[in-house]
Amino acid sequence: MDKNNDWIKQLLTIGVGTTSLMAEKLREASEQLVKDGKIDSEEAKGFVDEIVDRMKSEQGNFEDQMERQLRNILLDLGVPRQSEMDELRGRIDRLERQVRDLENKLWR
Repeated sequence: MDKNNDWIKQLLTIGVGTTSLMAEKLREASEQLVKDGKIDSEEAKGFVDEIVDRMKSEQGNFEDQMERQLRNILLDLGVPRQSEMDELRGRIDRLERQVRDLENKLWR
C-alpha cells in the first residue's frame, strides 16, 4: 500500500505545484496591470491574495475528494488496505508457528 500512498502523494504534489505556478503567473499579470496603470498596487495585491486564497481552499477540497475517490477505486479493484494486509501477515505467522509446533510434536 505504500506504493499507492506514494502515487497519491505525487498527484497531490502536482496539484500544489500547479497552484503555485498559477499564483506566480497571476502575480506577474497583476504587476503588469499596475505598470500599465490599469489598477493600483493595493487593488492588485488584494485581487491576487483573494484568488490565491480561493485556489488554496479549493485545492484542499480537491485533495480530499481525490483521496476519497482513489480509495474507493482501490477498494473496487479489490486492493486490500494496509491494516488488512498486516492482519493477514499476522495470521499467516501464527499458522506457520502452529504447523512447526505440530511437526515438532510428530517427530518426537
